[in-house]
Amino acid sequence: MAIKPATQIGDPAIRARSVALASASSPSTKKIARDLIDSMRSYNLVGMAAPQIGINKRIFVTEIRQTRTRNPKTEDPVRVFVNPRIVAVSRKQAIDYEGCGSVSHGGLFGAVRRSYIVTVTAYGLDGKKFTLRAEGLLARIIQHETDHLNGVVFLDRMKDMGSLMDRELLRGA
Repeated sequence: MAIKPATQIGDPAIRARSVALASASSPSTKKIARDLIDSMRSYNLVGMAAPQIGINKRIFVTEIRQTRTRNPKTEDPVRVFVNPRIVAVSRKQAIDYEGCGSVSHGGLFGAVRRSYIVTVTAYGLDGKKFTLRAEGLLARIIQHETDHLNGVVFLDRMKDMGSLMDRELLRGA
């Protein structure tokens, strides 16, 4: 188990654009994926991108499960997205509260509007390309983590900074 420190906003790695990985199935890519999964679970997150552990490579992981701030209706297993690219988004959008392991020291959550459905292409750790159509929370996580690969944090997507909320207040809402 390799839990990496969560890189916080203000660190240049969070704002840098990540570069593609040469191989989705290499030992080094698999190590990054393992570190991301271990760190995501340790920090009670539902997704985590490589820049959040200080690595500016295009890879992120997701896992929808119960956390301190989320109690999803349905769970989704661990997924690894290497060199992901969102190829389609729905016109239908939804506003929901997001937090982030890279602003976790502030314990902030804010309302963000995102497409309700996305289609993403990526490579798995087996080196095979896949296409996934996701909706709801998984679509939101994919957009959030893809933003990290492009140097964007959820605060940049907020239209109303007045919606910022502390973690404890969000739990009670």
